[in-house]
Amino acid sequence: MRIAIMQPYLFPYIGYFQLMNAVDEFIVYDNIEFTKKGWINRNRILVNGLAAYISFPLKKDSDYLQVKDRYLADNWPEERKKLRNKIAEVYRKAPQFKSAFPVIESAIEFPNNNLFTFALHSLETIKNYLAIQTPIIISSTIDIDHTLKSADKVIAICKKRNAEEYINPIGGTDLYNKEEFLNNGLSLHFLKTGEVHYKQFENEFVPFLSIIDVMMFNSKEEIKNHIENSYKLVDGA
Repeated sequence: MRIAIMQPYLFPYIGYFQLMNAVDEFIVYDNIEFTKKGWINRNRILVNGLAAYISFPLKKDSDYLQVKDRYLADNWPEERKKLRNKIAEVYRKAPQFKSAFPVIESAIEFPNNNLFTFALHSLETIKNYLAIQTPIIISSTIDIDHTLKSADKVIAICKKRNAEEYINPIGGTDLYNKEEFLNNGLSLHFLKTGEVHYKQFENEFVPFLSIIDVMMFNSKEEIKNHIENSYKLVDGA
């Protein structure tokens, strides 16, 4: 069995969903420390032909809280309306706007302000739109020693889920060692997203934007093709 483990990003790029689709179980961390410079509560969309950040404001709290203990800001109702209107404004003339925008809107309008619950719902919403069958499992529901860190925690989760193979995004090649995984009965591979190119109005193409951008310019069938075919698996070092 193949598994992958990721943080709960909001509207991540297509590689996140390629990884989800490539495995038998997709584990999402809820019990890890929130990182300010990560992609949990922000991403990028196309604005006037350029990449522009969108963010989901968080309530001020300790920097050491876990993701499941963080909440969207008290002014989120107002900010949600601004974000929804911004996405509608910049993508209104996109070819798939009528089918894609209601999906994005339903994720943004989700009434729960807990960051993890909100992010998980958005991932499930988009997963269903893209017809990805892989189940999403919350990390804290897996019976392991959750004080473990990095590769030790990954290996513990893999063993508990009876996995034979672990797949990580290509950016993590320096984090994990092939021999360490093999010594624990696991093969290690990295997913490298290939060229996912499509027309973005009349602009020069901007890659690796949020899945929002992909959904606005591509049909479900076109996205499915990119998810299933526009990547390769690389052996761990």
